[in-house]
Amino acid sequence: MDFDPILLSRLQFAFTISFHILFPTLTIGLASYLAVLEGLWLKTGRGEFKHHYHFWAKIFALSFGMGVVSGIVLSYEFGTNFSHFSEAAGNVVGPLMTYEVLTAFFMEAGFLGVMLFGWQRVGPKLHFFSTLMVALGTMASAFWILSANSWMHTPQGAELIDGVFYPVSWWEIVFNPSFPYRLAHMLLASMLTTAFFVAAVSAWYLLRDRERGFAKLSLKMAVLTAALAAPVQILVGDMHGLNVLEHQPMKVAAMEGRWETMEGAPLLLFAIPDQEAQTNHFEVGIPKMASLILKHELDAEVLGLKEVAPEDQPRMSIVFWSFRVMVGIGTLMLLLSWLAVWKLRGGRLYQSRWLLTALSWSAPAGFIATLAGWYVAEVGRQPWLVNGLYRTAEGASNLPAADILWSLISFVVVYSIIFAAFLYYLLLVIRRGPEVHDDEEPVLRPEGPAHPAFMPVEDD
Repeated sequence: MDFDPILLSRLQFAFTISFHILFPTLTIGLASYLAVLEGLWLKTGRGEFKHHYHFWAKIFALSFGMGVVSGIVLSYEFGTNFSHFSEAAGNVVGPLMTYEVLTAFFMEAGFLGVMLFGWQRVGPKLHFFSTLMVALGTMASAFWILSANSWMHTPQGAELIDGVFYPVSWWEIVFNPSFPYRLAHMLLASMLTTAFFVAAVSAWYLLRDRERGFAKLSLKMAVLTAALAAPVQILVGDMHGLNVLEHQPMKVAAMEGRWETMEGAPLLLFAIPDQEAQTNHFEVGIPKMASLILKHELDAEVLGLKEVAPEDQPRMSIVFWSFRVMVGIGTLMLLLSWLAVWKLRGGRLYQSRWLLTALSWSAPAGFIATLAGWYVAEVGRQPWLVNGLYRTAEGASNLPAADILWSLISFVVVYSIIFAAFLYYLLLVIRRGPEVHDDEEPVLRPEGPAHPAFMPVEDD
């Protein structure tokens, strides 16, 4: 059996980056959540916020470690599996990745130790500053990585000369047309993923009548955050989609399941795309709704995938169904969070077992939606590495298919073992629960000059 080495390289990178993105998605949101918890503790003196901080910091540390380890592999894959791309785009992508290390990673690494182990060694204000720096570092990391990725989707500010990209304007490279939307979309995805993860753990405690005081506060903060973030995410997603329509219309055609250019295009809810026949075998749609959503006119013209040659088309089935998974889960998250807030206002959330059960099963929702969104973005860009300028086939290394296959199998085996170990320790932390009981009185932080910012304070 003959294997396509380019396809195998793409599959390997897709697997390793899918594994990696799970952890930054959680740590970006958790870092901000920890900063909020510590800020509330400093402001109110209520010890329960500090107890919450200690519990969620353990999960943050686990996820952060996994993210660092899995992220290192990706840098090497550029050199091993896509070496020609590294040569062609290294002048642009290389500095952006370096900025991520010099700013975000050093910021995180420098303050992470203080954040996790400095409670007995530094004052509360300095510790809070460290938590803020770690949270800022996670966002800065997303800033540079997404800037590089967005440039590959909407390239500008560089010239392609003899197969090599040369920077002309770093401002245009960093702040390329799709970057603001992609950054906002990803940060909101992290916030929603974290909110539903926290809500799921909290609901699990309540269903088992454990740590009720702890779980009630966590659940309340989580559902309120999700209820606010979900509609904003939908709005940002719509703006992002319109930006994609402007710069990558064939990606939108694949998302919509549309082969033919037409006026008054329907919004397809279900279809079975056939790439070979260039048609859909079965369709269920809402008349003219796609034209209304994309162009804000019922009879507006919407381009189909047949506008480009088959070799220039993305794989419609993957993009089409990934988009519907993302939108479907996002809609469910909106409805679930709003229902939870409605129950919360009526004082019935903590007693509603069916809703708590639904929330307890929602932990993977944000992760799945995030992965689906990335599959839409990356598969929808194909067959280009740098949209419209540089093909994936040009960037792939000349490696034997058998070598890549064995490498892929090795990654799957090793990552499965690592992920199993991560899940074991994650579930162990959750089962043990926070180190505080419901009958424990909140401990107030002493006020006044007894604890200056840079002096250690006794643990509550």
